[in-house]
Amino acid sequence: MNYDDIIEREYPLKNLNRVKHPRMSIENRAKIFAPFAALKGHEEAIAAKRRIVVPRVELSEEAKEYLDWQLAKIEQMLDAGKHPMVTIIYFQKDKMCTEDEDGGEYIQFTGIVAKYHLEGRWIQIVDKKLRLEDIYGIENEED
Repeated sequence: MNYDDIIEREYPLKNLNRVKHPRMSIENRAKIFAPFAALKGHEEAIAAKRRIVVPRVELSEEAKEYLDWQLAKIEQMLDAGKHPMVTIIYFQKDKMCTEDEDGGEYIQFTGIVAKYHLEGRWIQIVDKKLRLEDIYGIENEED
């Protein structure tokens, strides 16, 4: 089909005063195209199924001694004004587990030690504050 005869014409209803649907603002138009989740919580449920939950491992006496030795070295470095770079493996309890269950995941994290508080039983690496009892392993990057 050839529309050469009407292509330059003005829209016929452009000048009418009565408009059934007033022009929509850009913000309201954007809402039309917002993502829609037909099944609320479905993505979270799938992610929860994929997550692997493991029980907390009890450290051996040798592992506890090595961890204490590493923490003492870190404390000495902090006292000397140095902030060492460490790689730490810690246990994070799963939010889905009840108080009786002790399941979660082990996470490896590398960062600079900001603070260490022996009496409070915590260490802060960058902006992450960890309880000492959750630490499974720690390696000083300077070793």
